[in-house]
Formats: sequence, structure tokens, C-alpha cells
Amino acid sequence: MASHVKSITGSEAYRAGGMLLFAALAVILAALGFEHIGGFRPCELCLLQRWAYYISIPATFLALILLSADRPKLAALLFFAIALAFLANAGIGAYQAGAEWKFWPGPATCSGEQNVTGNAGGLLEALKTTNVVRCDVPQIRILGLSFAGWNVLVCLFLFSVGLKAAFAAADRR
Repeated sequence: MASHVKSITGSEAYRAGGMLLFAALAVILAALGFEHIGGFRPCELCLLQRWAYYISIPATFLALILLSADRPKLAALLFFAIALAFLANAGIGAYQAGAEWKFWPGPATCSGEQNVTGNAGGLLEALKTTNVVRCDVPQIRILGLSFAGWNVLVCLFLFSVGLKAAFAAADRR
């Protein structure tokens, strides 16, 4: 039994899955740290981009359990789904980064460009529903990239690690 556990935990799929789990956990903890310690308030797109992490962390843990339970094909499918989630998340991040660079407009709900017409009551109603954290204006740039830009790079990395884990698990005999 001990040799079986050692062979699973020493496998390429398990190592890649572990890297995926810890990297995703580190990124979401960093995002929460920037928010709660650093005072950077996330916009609607930022919050949307966090869902890939919130879902992938327990899913990756489950995939590692499946590997340990000698269910590599199920683990491979789960790793593949996780990889696709990070690829989709990279797309959302690219959309936001492009809006920040003014390549295209951001979503109207968080770009501050809501149409207010009519009387002061309309203005007061618009103020109640307007989100003050804009999706099309970066709060900070680190080495030239906003949080959204960094998320694109991280998600592409996590996509590749997820694929590596998926293919390694699928190849396990």
C-alpha cells in the first residue's frame, strides 16, 4: 500500500495537479490580500475572474483524490475541465485588459457611462445603481500590467499546467 501511494504521489500527474492547486491558491490569496490588506476594491469583472479560482481549487483537490483512488481517467477529465476554466478566465482577463487600454469599450455596468436623463430623481436612482469601481480603468499597473493583465498570464500558465496534469493522468496505466 505504501508503495502504491508513493507511486501515485510521485507521478507527473500528481505533481502537476499539486502545482496547479498551490498556484491557484496562491493567486486567489494574493487577490484577496490586495483587496483586504492593500485596499484595492475589485470591479465586477475582477470578481467574475475569481470564480475560476473558487471552483478550480476544490476541483483540483478532488482530482488529486481521484488520482490517489486510482481513478486516473476521471482525474484527467476533471483536470481538463479545470484547464478550460482557466483558458476562459484568461479570455475574460484579456477583455478587461483591452478595455483598460481602450482597445474596446468595457461593459456599461462598470464603465461609469450610464445614461442619466431627466430629473434629479433619475440622477439619484442612477447613483444608487452605479458601481464606483470601474472595469475600464486599472487601479494599479505592476511592471506595465494591471491586475487583469497579470491574470491573463497566470491563467494561461494554469491552463498549461492543467493540460499537463490531464494528459499525464490520462496516460497513467
